[in-house]
Amino acid sequence: MEVVMGIAICAVLCGARGFRGIADWAAGLRVQDLERFGSRREQPPSEPTIRRMMQAVDAQEVDTKLGAWILADKSLRDKALALDGKTLRGTRDGEKAGIHLLSAVLHKEGIILAQQPVDEKTNEITQVQPLIQRLDLSGAVVTADALLTQREFATHLVESKEADYVFTVKGNQPTLLEDLQDMEFKKKLPTIPPSTRRTEDSNGEASG
Repeated sequence: MEVVMGIAICAVLCGARGFRGIADWAAGLRVQDLERFGSRREQPPSEPTIRRMMQAVDAQEVDTKLGAWILADKSLRDKALALDGKTLRGTRDGEKAGIHLLSAVLHKEGIILAQQPVDEKTNEITQVQPLIQRLDLSGAVVTADALLTQREFATHLVESKEADYVFTVKGNQPTLLEDLQDMEFKKKLPTIPPSTRRTEDSNGEASG
């Protein structure tokens, strides 16, 4: 299993897409390459073998371990984390909805720290707290779209996860949207009291 996982990860990093693509990439490996992956065989794994083993993998466990490994020597303090849901391309099967994942992604690095599947019988709102359960968000800023703009979730972020948040407000929160529209936001530049201003003398040097 470890050999196939290692080969699959490297193949995907090199641009392989799907089981056939991974198998084609593996077919180009030399014996010494296979040895570096820990294989005792002289032939790379076949497409059926790759497919069978990859389908047996617990994707949720892989995500959890990869996220923990990425964060092993990093802190999310002062970092921005986006919560975003996407339906995987090519997973829709007739009338059956495609696989939908809710992800926690670092804004700057674009690294996915955690993913949570969203069943077609529920929605992202019910899965967002399980998604961030294992993440230390102390001092982080969490962003989300309008669907996740919920009072309960905002309270959970501040009180339980010690994080800040920036949420989008749209028509699904009509009262909040109306309150914001009624507020007059005016951009004001900070002013410095005259007594503390520094002036420049005739030589261009600052003086207090």
